[in-house]
Amino acid sequence: MNIRKITSLTLLISFVLLIVTSVILYIVPQGRVAYWADWHLLGLSKTQWGNLHINLGVLMLMAGLLHIYYNWKPVTAYLKNKAKQMKVFTPSFNVALAVTLFTAIGTYYEIPPMSVIIYVGEAIKDKGAVKYGEPPYGHAELSSLKLFSKKQDLDLNKSLQLLTDAGLSVTGPEETLAAIARANNITPMQVYDVIKPALKQERTDVNPAFPDSPPPGFGNMTLAAVCSRYHLAIPTVIRELKKKSIHATAEHTVKEIAKNNGMEPMTVFEALNGLFMKK
Repeated sequence: MNIRKITSLTLLISFVLLIVTSVILYIVPQGRVAYWADWHLLGLSKTQWGNLHINLGVLMLMAGLLHIYYNWKPVTAYLKNKAKQMKVFTPSFNVALAVTLFTAIGTYYEIPPMSVIIYVGEAIKDKGAVKYGEPPYGHAELSSLKLFSKKQDLDLNKSLQLLTDAGLSVTGPEETLAAIARANNITPMQVYDVIKPALKQERTDVNPAFPDSPPPGFGNMTLAAVCSRYHLAIPTVIRELKKKSIHATAEHTVKEIAKNNGMEPMTVFEALNGLFMKK
């Protein structure tokens, strides 16, 4: 066997497969959405694709190091000038370094085309959230039925009855939504859909409290949607945000407002939280 050939071919195959996993992880929905909807592609979950990507990356790194070792002379030849003297900063090396630095710095400062790549990826993930639905809170699928019912103000006994009536197997209130979903070959989101009617009678005279931390999908909500959900007056919110040097419009999402004002979405959330407390 020729180790040099095996190394080069391993590098090539792992590189191709790494491109595939990179594309898939680029378009996969956000983790909270993927786990809630039990997202799979070609039989693999988001976690499995991520693990595959990591291990292929390690394999490619090892093959790359061996490739450099077996091709050390050609590599050093690239670092020699016309006089055959070793010189790291050759014109070719300088161009390669400049391209790499431009990509790294452009990504940090969100300069096109790097920012466009990131934006498109986020847009695809946001569409996935709309398509598959957002969980009530992060990793809700890992909550026991008892805890989930408590957090969502569902009647536990009625939830158990609804699951039984739907022909779903459930061992008891301590079983997680993910476990129930797995046992019945459905998604955690579908389990939630079954038990939604167990919602306790809500008081219509009480306004919903603004959360202490951003709920899942908050960044994708428009300012109008936020105001509608938490009974805030849009003109008042826009005016108060402007006082905090945050320029916003009703049709922009929290993420877009943050980006347009050169800040993090959490800063916008905290400003909105402060406005709610002043009501």
